[in-house]
Amino acid sequence: MGALHEGHASLLRRARTESKRVVLSIFVNPTQFNDSSDYSNYPSTIKPDLELARSEGVDVVFLPDVDNIYGESAHAETSDFGMLTRVFEGEKRSGHFDGVVTVVRRLFNIVQPQVAFFGEKDLQQLAVIRHLARMEFPSIRIIGCPLIRDADGLALSSRNVRIPQEDRTHALKLHEALRSVAEAAENHKSIGKAVEANRKVLSENEHIQLEYFDAVSGESFEVLKGSDVPNGSFAIVAAVVAGVRLIDNCRL
Repeated sequence: MGALHEGHASLLRRARTESKRVVLSIFVNPTQFNDSSDYSNYPSTIKPDLELARSEGVDVVFLPDVDNIYGESAHAETSDFGMLTRVFEGEKRSGHFDGVVTVVRRLFNIVQPQVAFFGEKDLQQLAVIRHLARMEFPSIRIIGCPLIRDADGLALSSRNVRIPQEDRTHALKLHEALRSVAEAAENHKSIGKAVEANRKVLSENEHIQLEYFDAVSGESFEVLKGSDVPNGSFAIVAAVVAGVRLIDNCRL
């Protein structure tokens, strides 16, 4: 959705190494925002975005407007992928995944890619897109690319520019909590206890409005129970810090 940063650049570099031609779409999708002010305030930096695309060897930048994607009115079709679209982001952001699936379906039909690269930063979105591809686009290979962090550990996001510097330390508490759960998994300790303890710490921080904190399967988004940590498991978090909604995750 534009406002490109090093996280996006890492996707382009991965695509460049594995593809004959690289197409980058930039489109701020109105139907995946359940807060109109968030949509209207979303940063637009098209000139530096295009410069980054050139520097990373992108062949085509696709810059549709709303009419190109939706016609006369922006409307998202309902997408019910069971629990995958109902929990966590699906619960907290009503209609969000309807917008994601609608626009990705449209972009896949327009661009006709053989391979599509998405970041693990939006982990549940990646799981939803993989499900969409299995159902409707079996010839498209979906590749998830690692989440990229800033030097201090904050997950890169276009929204980070809206966090005042004095509040950044509070935002970093999210990553600290995720790492604590990951360390518990590495040391074969109880994931449930680690999640509960770190959820309590975040909930009691007056600078953090915690929405969720849990450990899940990265494919189904079922909550992990017991002490087993299957491959492809993640600790996930969403919270508001200084008025900015942040999501983050850490592979277990």
